[in-house]
Amino acid sequence: MIEKEALLESIIQELRQVHQMAVEATQRAIDQATDKEAIARSKYETFGLEASYLAHGQALRVAECEADILAYRKLPRLEYSEESAINQCALVTLVNQDDIESIFFIGPSAGGVKVTHNKMTFSLITPSAPLGKAMIGQQLGDEFELNLAGKKQQYEIIDVQ
Repeated sequence: MIEKEALLESIIQELRQVHQMAVEATQRAIDQATDKEAIARSKYETFGLEASYLAHGQALRVAECEADILAYRKLPRLEYSEESAINQCALVTLVNQDDIESIFFIGPSAGGVKVTHNKMTFSLITPSAPLGKAMIGQQLGDEFELNLAGKKQQYEIIDVQ
């Protein structure tokens, strides 16, 4: 059995790293936008304008990262049993028709981020993602089918924590 608090701390730590990379990218974009070489000498030179758009986009990404961290801090620490229906805060292990196992943590945001906790690597997935949506409400031992990228995938839920 995995301790949810420690697992969530590993997730938040990974999200902090993503946030730090976004902050650094924002600063680089700001530096480019404000560099004296970025000053337009004619109406056709748009490097400075493009750099400012990039800086703005990166600043939005920083705000999104901060919101992700807050969402995981506020996430209820739900514990799951064999009879529990899967919802947010579930760590779910799936096996597909090719016997390939995948582990997902269903969370409020930051889908696709990979996290390592105690030598176990898993991906964050949101309930709005097709796979996340298919898992919500399922239970340990349930099987389901999902059409991903035009290919039917079959999954069995082999562990829920």
